[in-house]
Amino acid sequence: MNASFPLRLAGVAAVLVLSACGGGDSGEPIVSGEVRAQDARSFTVAPLSSTAIYPDFAAAANGQPSFTSLSGHEASSRWAGQLGGSAYRVEVPASWNGELVMYAHGYRGTGDVLTTGNPPIRRYLLDKGYAWAASSYSKNYYDVRAGVEDTNALALAFNSIAASNGRSLAAPSKVFITGHSMGGHVAAAAVEVEAVALANNKVRYSGSVPMCGVTGDTQLFDTFTAMQISAQAVAGVASSPLTSWTAVATQVNTALWSAFPLPATPTAIPTPTVLGENYVSIVKNLTGGERPLFRLGLQRGGSFPSSYGTFGGDGTINGILNRFGTDTNRYTYTIDGNVAGSAAINAAAQKVTVAPLSNPLRADGLRWIPQVNGSFNVPVVAIHTLGDLFVPFSMMQIYRQRADAQGSGSRLVTRAIRGISHCDFTVTEQAEAFDAMVVWEKGGAKPAGDDVVTPAVVAASNFGCTFSRPPVAGTDSATTIALRGIIAQSGATCP
Repeated sequence: MNASFPLRLAGVAAVLVLSACGGGDSGEPIVSGEVRAQDARSFTVAPLSSTAIYPDFAAAANGQPSFTSLSGHEASSRWAGQLGGSAYRVEVPASWNGELVMYAHGYRGTGDVLTTGNPPIRRYLLDKGYAWAASSYSKNYYDVRAGVEDTNALALAFNSIAASNGRSLAAPSKVFITGHSMGGHVAAAAVEVEAVALANNKVRYSGSVPMCGVTGDTQLFDTFTAMQISAQAVAGVASSPLTSWTAVATQVNTALWSAFPLPATPTAIPTPTVLGENYVSIVKNLTGGERPLFRLGLQRGGSFPSSYGTFGGDGTINGILNRFGTDTNRYTYTIDGNVAGSAAINAAAQKVTVAPLSNPLRADGLRWIPQVNGSFNVPVVAIHTLGDLFVPFSMMQIYRQRADAQGSGSRLVTRAIRGISHCDFTVTEQAEAFDAMVVWEKGGAKPAGDDVVTPAVVAASNFGCTFSRPPVAGTDSATTIALRGIIAQSGATCP
């Protein structure tokens, strides 16, 4: 028997004892010995020689200490390599402040090549003296478990990586974590009581900044399923099996959209028909309710077709689970100002129920999809754009509600950003969120945030203005600048 197994059981027991704090449902079964499609998949690391590791990487050989300036910014050592089946990047400024920031990247698709990237606030971190590190994770697909474990493993290997490249460093005095999208799920889950107890690679982070994160964990996929169910119901094919989406997609699209991005019309702007307006109202209410920039996000942000493109799944999140893992019983479909129409859609809509033990506690580590229960003991500052419809604003609302229910609400600050696409942040917005978390963690006052759950507050025309910042040429991407330009052209700018 593995000598660590008694410790594993002790860790599970700790989670069950902590169930009142959100670490797991009391008496929840612990499962072992199961397999899923994800376990049979193999992945390879992208050749480092063919990857643009850093935009301003020096001429020195990769892997060697290279204290070169970043166009007037802090000089740094930069290393890239492989660790436990994943690729990594590590960067340490010449004047290191002794603290490490782990960056968790977003969803990389279903290909077999593993890649990683730099945090958008890289230069900010280096100029402030932080080291940073990022893992590709050892698996693609929506594998947040791999994301947490491999990010933690890289944090634990930080000193040995530095030493092997000729730079002897003290152990980090503090480790923080931040990430985007699926990486936001990683960043939120990694500080949860449950994950701290059950992760095989244990890291106690000092704070977290999830950005555009899936902080409602599997409820994101519940929302996607509810969007498909309501689309079919509005279009008059409510009873068609959800896995048979391709059989009814043309009929549904014709009923709901006079224009929609499809392979034949990739640049089309989603334009609802008269009937489709009912569906748009339902989507708005499923994804966060009345709020500024929803409509602009739907039609011009570019993220809505991605959520629409999830339709037709089998409920296992592409083999991350081995049983049906989504549930829509909680949803009510609301068409604004149309009580009778809403009632008809709710009467016709299918309801799907999650299979028992689809994502249970596991004896070998984290759940296959780590939960964001809202139970954590460190400061967290989360930001989310209002027009995001791939990981919608409702994810932040769920996070707030869970944290409040678990008694962690005082440790969570939520900020709404007036962006119209997925992860459409300026560098300044991200840097300010990270800086606010760090100042708070070091004993400063709790930073300001937004009330993201009171409908009248969220619906106000100036909601999200407080923490939104304009893009800066030369710092922000052309895409971010263009998207913020669309907002300006629409007249929806802040005072």
